[in-house]
Amino acid sequence: MKSTPKSVMIIVLLLAAAGLFANAEVTFSITPETLKPGEKGTIKAVLTIPAKMHQTYVPGEYDFFYLTASGSNLTFGKTVYPKPHKIEENKEWTYEDKVALTLPFTIKSDAKAGNISVKAEMGYNICLDTGACMPPETVEKTFTLKITDAETITDTQESVDSIAVTTAESDIEPEPAIPVKEEKTTGDDIWKYLLMAFLGGLILNATPCVLPILPIRIMKIINQAQSDEKKVLNHTFLYALGVMLSFAILAGIFVALKMAGESVGWGMQNQNPGFVIVLMSIVFAFALSLLGVFEIQLPAMGKVSQVSGKSGYGGSFFGGIFAFLMAISCTGPFLGLALPFALKLSPLMMMVFFLIIGLGFASPFIVIGFFRSAMKLVPKPGEWMVIFKQLMGFVLLWIVYTQLKTLLALTDGEYFMKVFWYLMILGFAIWLYGRFVRYEHSRATQWVFTIIPVLLIVGAAWYYLPHKEEAPQNQEQQVLVEGLIPAPKTPEGWYVFSEKVLNDELQKGRAVFLDIGAEWCKNCKTNEKTVLFTESMMQEFKDRDVLLLKADFTKKDAVIFDWIQKHDRIGVPFNALYIPGKEPIIFSEILTKGEVIKALNLILE
Repeated sequence: MKSTPKSVMIIVLLLAAAGLFANAEVTFSITPETLKPGEKGTIKAVLTIPAKMHQTYVPGEYDFFYLTASGSNLTFGKTVYPKPHKIEENKEWTYEDKVALTLPFTIKSDAKAGNISVKAEMGYNICLDTGACMPPETVEKTFTLKITDAETITDTQESVDSIAVTTAESDIEPEPAIPVKEEKTTGDDIWKYLLMAFLGGLILNATPCVLPILPIRIMKIINQAQSDEKKVLNHTFLYALGVMLSFAILAGIFVALKMAGESVGWGMQNQNPGFVIVLMSIVFAFALSLLGVFEIQLPAMGKVSQVSGKSGYGGSFFGGIFAFLMAISCTGPFLGLALPFALKLSPLMMMVFFLIIGLGFASPFIVIGFFRSAMKLVPKPGEWMVIFKQLMGFVLLWIVYTQLKTLLALTDGEYFMKVFWYLMILGFAIWLYGRFVRYEHSRATQWVFTIIPVLLIVGAAWYYLPHKEEAPQNQEQQVLVEGLIPAPKTPEGWYVFSEKVLNDELQKGRAVFLDIGAEWCKNCKTNEKTVLFTESMMQEFKDRDVLLLKADFTKKDAVIFDWIQKHDRIGVPFNALYIPGKEPIIFSEILTKGEVIKALNLILE
């Protein structure tokens, strides 16, 4: 049977769906959630094992089956393993169905009252009963534990350090008397977040990062449809392939960083000046192409190159990659909720999630490819397309301008000027290439003016772009700020964020609104210009006596990133309203005045 792009796409989707099954589930809990100095608590992790699979453990030896935790002002004991279902001849314990590990802890006697973050991690390595084993997995959960003022603390308390590995009478310990909050990685959750991932990828097309370049790709498909409508599906399939391959590579990077113990977050690549420069160079070159400065031609290929270039398949594939590069600077509705969930899953499941995001991102083009009748809704080609293409070139130059602003925020003025001169040489090299690498010139001329621009670009990059990264500085967000410090680049009434300031104001009974953004985050800037920094919204905050805190995530900041992660988010924009005595209200990535005012009205309840 002849394979078609449509059948290949269906097979890919079926394989991705198959990866959603036979996945273990982990449930975390902590009890109690409020303790005094000197009191004890317990962290529990329940592993639900799929049918015809099992988990093993060898007491006294290293195994990838554990429960650990970390947190300030806490002393942890040893993990308690329950009685196994089977004990093999090699003293290997075997668990099936469900198994619960518990980890006792004690609040240090000198701990001060307040909220602390406790991070728990379970590692497991389930195997099929036939012998084959899945790759080792880790699942994490962050709790907020409240420490209250101590009334009396006795010196005779027993330390949890003396607790040894023991066995229990049942697989699952009794539920604690005090209700606890749990986080479950279940099949039901997977389908819910899978839908969010798809919708989030779809909405990425409408974000300020992607929207300017979207019409360019649609226009190219329109051109192709006029010459050969049958090839439209091929173009859309290759565009989708470029998108999904890019998302798969990103997922692989996240998996590698996670396994290496590094923190990962969406959009954090924009904190790297090197990434910003590379992306800016690509956008700049693409803008010059749209303005007619050059077209890619291969020297000495003559008519062969012209014929092979008519299909433009490579352009469709790399168009998907370029759209991906622009998209990863933004998050949007749904995607901000789905990504934190995806990053807690196994490597295989994380890959599936990122592919689904890519599928949602490419879906408008896939629809055009499958239903070519939709092309009839698009105006016929004409002079308007040339004008439109050139206008989009100026739009991309505006994007270059925004990336230069990001670079200036990440570096200093001296390095900024070096990058500026690099861009000037890059533009001149591209002009040389476009002017002389044409079919009317001789083969020697084309080769000379292919090599010279390459040497100019490489030489300029070698001379201007090396950048010595400065050692991390103790930023204002990473210290205990005494009093309120006005936040830069904000209207009057906004102050620099610190956890101490936020907690102090909450204890005084005052509500706090937190805005975490970055210079490279276009959604953040949109939220500020259209909602947060407007006169009407500032008046709403003032009427309710809300303290406004601002945190800048343009550069790497471990404290701010940890704060974002504690709220089950992985990037910016991050906006939250903290009302004394109530759970924080976390807003969507794209703010509206209506949803913010609705949340503010809860202060008076």
